[in-house]
Amino acid sequence: MLRLGSILLWMAAAIILCQARPNVKLNSQSSSGLRSDCAANVMRLSLDKALAVGNQLEVEAINGTKHILLTPSMAAQCGYSMESDPWGNTRIYTSLMGCFVDNKDDATFNVGLRLQMYGENPSDVVSHDVSQTCSYTRWASREILCDRNYMEVSHHMANRDAKGQTRDGKDEKLNANLEASGASQGIWKMTFYTPEPVAMVLQEAEQAGYAAKTTSSRLVMRSPYNTAETYSEDVAGVPMEVFRVSAYYMAPQGLNVVNLAAACPKGGVLFTEDMISWHVPRHVTPLLDGRITVSEMHMGINGQRLDRSQMAARGYTLSTTDFHIVVEIPVGSPDGYYKSHAPDYQYHITYFVEPMLEDDTVPETRVFSVLLGTFLHDVELRNITFSTGVLTVEESNAKGFTVQEHSLANGSKSFSLQVPFDADVVLKHNPERLVTSYFLPLIFGLIVLPEETPFALPVDLQASLQDVVLPIIAGTCDQNQFYISVKFGSHGSNFKAIVGPRELTAEMAEDYNFYENGTHLSLILPYTAKDAVFRATECHPNGTMTAVAVKVESTRNLKPSQLTLKDQSCTPQFSDDRVAYFSFSVDTCGTTRTFFDNYMMYENEIRLSYNNAKGAANTSPVDPDYRQTISCFYVVNETQTVAFSAKPRTYEPAAEIATGQLMVQMRLSQDPSYELFYQAEDYPVVKYLQQPLYFEVELMHSTDPHLELIAENCWATLYEDRTSLPSWDIIVDSCENRNDSYATIFHPVASDSRVLVPSHIKRFSVKMFTFTKDDQVLKDQIYIHCDAVICDTSSQADGSCRGQCVHPPGQSYSRPAVVKKERRSTDSTRQRQISSGAIILSNL
Repeated sequence: MLRLGSILLWMAAAIILCQARPNVKLNSQSSSGLRSDCAANVMRLSLDKALAVGNQLEVEAINGTKHILLTPSMAAQCGYSMESDPWGNTRIYTSLMGCFVDNKDDATFNVGLRLQMYGENPSDVVSHDVSQTCSYTRWASREILCDRNYMEVSHHMANRDAKGQTRDGKDEKLNANLEASGASQGIWKMTFYTPEPVAMVLQEAEQAGYAAKTTSSRLVMRSPYNTAETYSEDVAGVPMEVFRVSAYYMAPQGLNVVNLAAACPKGGVLFTEDMISWHVPRHVTPLLDGRITVSEMHMGINGQRLDRSQMAARGYTLSTTDFHIVVEIPVGSPDGYYKSHAPDYQYHITYFVEPMLEDDTVPETRVFSVLLGTFLHDVELRNITFSTGVLTVEESNAKGFTVQEHSLANGSKSFSLQVPFDADVVLKHNPERLVTSYFLPLIFGLIVLPEETPFALPVDLQASLQDVVLPIIAGTCDQNQFYISVKFGSHGSNFKAIVGPRELTAEMAEDYNFYENGTHLSLILPYTAKDAVFRATECHPNGTMTAVAVKVESTRNLKPSQLTLKDQSCTPQFSDDRVAYFSFSVDTCGTTRTFFDNYMMYENEIRLSYNNAKGAANTSPVDPDYRQTISCFYVVNETQTVAFSAKPRTYEPAAEIATGQLMVQMRLSQDPSYELFYQAEDYPVVKYLQQPLYFEVELMHSTDPHLELIAENCWATLYEDRTSLPSWDIIVDSCENRNDSYATIFHPVASDSRVLVPSHIKRFSVKMFTFTKDDQVLKDQIYIHCDAVICDTSSQADGSCRGQCVHPPGQSYSRPAVVKKERRSTDSTRQRQISSGAIILSNL
């Protein structure tokens, strides 16, 4: 059994599985010679040779009143395995997460099996019904079972309710899609990696021999060995069968996805005449990265863990190398057995043993932990040599390191040492930008008493963590200069500051008003500074790039209107004496495309054109005087959230009474308090299905109490164009859409320190939704649009100016989701049109 942090990996040996026979005749009798017990996450049934020898065995799983014959393929798919020893004794193993196990809240498991033995006469059938209740609550966050004929991985699902069901409401449409795909367990689809991705819905995966289900708190996936979607990988010289899959399932907050992987060794056994060695990779790379430390390991035999005294009595050893965890078992140990063989008429003897390995690790503890031993009672630890010098045991503990001696029951002893990663004796370097590798070279100085014979044991420990916190750069600007602030990261001020093309020097620091206080540094750069480079590039999801080139001091003779892209026919859409603005599609203007692992990069250049007015090319230098590279990166085969900022439309209408400049804005509040609103840098705004959206429509810059703002009509569209289809009414003729099962809610507005005239503000909320067609989600975003009317409350009110939702009830205001009707005309001097940006539906 191999335990890796929150991952528990069980490993078992080879498989012998029976063939099935039809037409079973039931003949139950006493189950003498049968023994069942629970071994961690499996139930084990032992069948004595007296019952099995001379008979053909069939096994059925008992599922309530049903009996399911376990053929070899069914057994591998559903979590059952069988083995026999040379004397005819048989053991049957059942995973507690198996298909037909009665699971009570992932804590109590009732397993039922029927064994049927056929004699030489097909009518002679002896049946035995066996039931066993197992309790198992020490589930790891992720648990992997490598059995004789299958690999199983289960994952804890956070925030799963007691029955593993999803929410009601608009999730019903997605649930209908799940049921249509065969997802009876709430699992929509799976993507297998071979390592190339292969997508299947649940029904297709089950037909291919895989099993998937959800329990009250876990997601379970199972695969037989050597399927089309598993593959072999060499890990530290050990061949392993790898099973990797992404499963999409319904969680309370919506559709969720979890990545699962199982890797089971198919080799790694070495032997001599005296010793069997089993090598397991220390870092199972298909399951884990290098960010782990080994805190303790255990091994066992036949599903039972052995303590150190039991291992010592049997002559077993458990050790580690740089790449492997090694179990060594002497040939002839009492837990194995010999078997005679006679290949090619020559006599041979083979020794069989089934070990188990448990490796407990704590990822990202940021503490080196090493266990040294075991030693006899006459050995003492005197000192430890670190990279900074030699320390006694007492000095090591005083420095904050934990050095302990552990006495074992058999009289032997061991020593342990714990050193934090941030200790001065730990060496560090950064092999990658965000990764720190920690090294702890040690030499343990020990002596043998009473002779005080010294000896040393060198140990080199290494761990890698993605723990680098980069400096955070922030800045603002005014009409003349940049104001730059840098917050230090995990390395403090130990970094290079590059201003423009140059590294920051003391002379530049003085010119740029450099200031540092131990946690931050700041700079002030004029726009005309030699090191100022203006690079404003935006990458849009529709494949459009926009970029701005600015004339700075280093290019004082530049005329922005003369700049072009690589294709000199692509000129600025706008330019003046300081800036040039470009907007173009990524498949035009000489834009190049480069593919990386999961990204593709589009790149172009803003440069000077050397053509004269007549189109004749002039001689130009090899490198132009001005060149600005602009790039956009797009993720390949992945849905990306589109950047979005609110775009309130400003107008300058004149009120019917008096004069002045009026503007209306619509904002999205973060909660029902309407105190905090999403700003431009907060977008795109991501919301869950049916999560309330709190909108506020406000008449700006007016204190006239005789004016009232009315939200006349509001609707949602799939696209930014307010006239696009499909659309759905939210407010119709100043009232909620009565045909909407999730009606709009108007919220009262009271006067406070911010709201001076409550009649200038209208607040309402709707629940997040998406547009569907034929039960399919068309797009995971919506736009909200409103027509607002500014009314003079001192004049005779008509139409919408009678007040918010002040007209006879009982009218139907909804429009079909795919048919747009004409909106009634409103006096343009009073009506204002406002829209929100995209609101994204979260898939998690």
